[in-house]
Amino acid sequence: MKVHKIAVIPGDGIGPEVLEEGIKILKKTACLDGGFSFEFTHFPWGCEYYLKHGRMMDENGIEILKDFDAIYLGAVGAPGVPDHISLWELLLNIRKSFDQYINLRPVVLLRGAPCPLKDVKCEDINMIFVRENSEGEYAGSGSWLYKGKPNEVVIQNSVFSRIGCERVIRYAYNLAREKGKTLTSISKGNALNYSMVFWDQIFKEVGLEYPDVKTYSYLVDAASMFMVKDPKRFEIVVTSNLFGDILTDLGAAIAGGLGLAAGANLNPEHKFPSMFEPIHGSAPDIAGHNIADPLAAIWSASQMLEFFGYNKWAQRILDAVETIMWEGKRLTPDMGGSSTTSQVGDEVAAILER
Repeated sequence: MKVHKIAVIPGDGIGPEVLEEGIKILKKTACLDGGFSFEFTHFPWGCEYYLKHGRMMDENGIEILKDFDAIYLGAVGAPGVPDHISLWELLLNIRKSFDQYINLRPVVLLRGAPCPLKDVKCEDINMIFVRENSEGEYAGSGSWLYKGKPNEVVIQNSVFSRIGCERVIRYAYNLAREKGKTLTSISKGNALNYSMVFWDQIFKEVGLEYPDVKTYSYLVDAASMFMVKDPKRFEIVVTSNLFGDILTDLGAAIAGGLGLAAGANLNPEHKFPSMFEPIHGSAPDIAGHNIADPLAAIWSASQMLEFFGYNKWAQRILDAVETIMWEGKRLTPDMGGSSTTSQVGDEVAAILER
């Protein structure tokens, strides 16, 4: 039997609550299948850990995590810890240390999920965002000069390397070819006259290797408008770190809300562990009340199973999530229901079993 070693970082706010339900579903799939199992190891890292120890994770945390097959992250962020500290010292530290250069975020409108757009059918919103996840606008390069003085200057550099752009764009082309979908590149080449002109150039160069893939290119402002007015034009989307971060939150808004937003941080070569997480944040205002929506965490567990090659179980979990939304009997308050976090997790498990 294949045993997958999973590092669990529940993190902050509602993270521990929603991850508990995701783990419940992973255990259920393993039990029903019988051909694989999971070994979970929990780590108490996050903002509470920071307030006690002055750091977001153990000093040798990255070395510890290297031994795992995957990382399951709940949420990062809490009052009392600046966001740039919690983000850079934990989430981005893991992404960069393990070269998780692909951020995969589905934007799919499930049956029964709320959508603010008028006259939109479920099949009209079915996208996969392939976001560059290792450099770009989040490279962390820059300077803060003359701090506190009248001539204070801050410089934030974007870093776009040929290797970094080529590998994420090629991954997106391969995904589009595999799924028989169109591929759309989103940039801002008219205004960002170095980085995004470079991105557009590489998108065209790599595209010569994929004459069978139909492509489109949009500026990010136009793409934002089209995602609302005509979302069906997007299938596979590839874009930079910043644009992908922003547009997938817009995608979550049109596809049921952040309670259904999942994300995978992939090292496709499996040289390092990949990381799977709901992207809704820590929601400290509802933490501990057992009312947080666990469906995004469960969806990210489905992404983990798909990455391990268990495509059948990954799809069955998504089908179960869709069944819950469609039936409407077991939903948390954010979806108009009155069920608890654990009750929703129990219902997903029950649907898988039946």
